[in-house]
Amino acid sequence: MFLGRVPVNDLFYRKDKSKHDVRALAKKFLKNKRLVAGIIVGVPILLFLLFGNRGIVQRLKLQHQKADLEMKIQHAEEEGKRLQVDSKALDGDKRAMEKVARENYGMHREGETVYKISKKK
Repeated sequence: MFLGRVPVNDLFYRKDKSKHDVRALAKKFLKNKRLVAGIIVGVPILLFLLFGNRGIVQRLKLQHQKADLEMKIQHAEEEGKRLQVDSKALDGDKRAMEKVARENYGMHREGETVYKISKKK
């Protein structure tokens, strides 16, 4: 049935508003001034707290770096103690001096034959 030029069925036709209409959501969002102001102020503060010089990410990096350095210090202290023990042993013990001379510097006594075994790679 026609009513003038427009069919009757199209007379009461409404466009379906999709649930995800971006323009409608943006208008609704911009009408709420407190929410907009909160986001404008809150987002930079949140980013600064997370990624700033004193932010959470920087703090985690520094804690990891601190743990690595403490472990290196502990290993260096252990190495220093071991070297002190070796130094004290070398001060008066002729056998310790001979062992170091043979192992580190390749020295040998007169008449000795030195055999060196190399590892195959």
